Amino acid sequence: MADTTSTCAAALRQVVVRYPGRPPIGPVDLTVAPGEIVAVVGASGAGKSTILRLLAGLEATSDGSVFRGDGRGRTGFVFQNATLMPWANIQSNVALPLELAGVPRDDARRRAAEALAAVGLGDRLAARPRQLSGGMAMRASLARALVTEPDLLLLDEPFAALDSVTRRRLIEDLHALWASRTPRPAIVFVTHDVEEAVYLAERTVVLDAASGRVTADLPSPGALPRPDGWRSDRSFREAVERLADELARSMAAPSGAGPEGVAA
Repeated sequence: MADTTSTCAAALRQVVVRYPGRPPIGPVDLTVAPGEIVAVVGASGAGKSTILRLLAGLEATSDGSVFRGDGRGRTGFVFQNATLMPWANIQSNVALPLELAGVPRDDARRRAAEALAAVGLGDRLAARPRQLSGGMAMRASLARALVTEPDLLLLDEPFAALDSVTRRRLIEDLHALWASRTPRPAIVFVTHDVEEAVYLAERTVVLDAASGRVTADLPSPGALPRPDGWRSDRSFREAVERLADELARSMAAPSGAGPEGVAA
């Protein structure tokens, strides 16, 4: 396989992660192009969050290599919970990564206010996390991840605890924020929801339940952001069913050889 790391936002190459008391995860091969949105689905324990931690540099490989960035290598991470500092207001929470990077406080707070305005929280700068709804807290977490203008944005089921209406709104907002950036960040998004994966991402990779290897890499039809009413489009429904079938197959069948061009 040709080396494409010089033209990608992130990549895993024959990555294996070993944990005590369980079979290893991998080997995993995954390449994410600049500006691309990729969803990752699989059974619980298949290694979805491990892939994000590897891409973020929060976990080391046992074998293989991880490539991040094109020289700048800035990465934003949105976790399942908003993980906001409860004693600080929202503006201070969002400004924190900039201040830690050495940005002067006034400039960091100005950029934090702009990021919060972009996610619809421009009027809540002084609010504490306890004063926010779940959806608002996740918006603040997204603003904090985007304030550094990352090349790579990693999202670990950030909408899982939200109601369906709020989830849909946040997905639309995420598409709008992604489309408004120049250059657009690459996004890797972990989810258990096949409809969410097809709607949000340009393609979805499926992990084998037993080994964490990639068993399928399926494109989503249509362009991003999605047009109004796209969830009722026949191509969307067919893509959802195809992905659901692949996910079910990955959970039922023993680990084996994957399709040509992906980890087997």
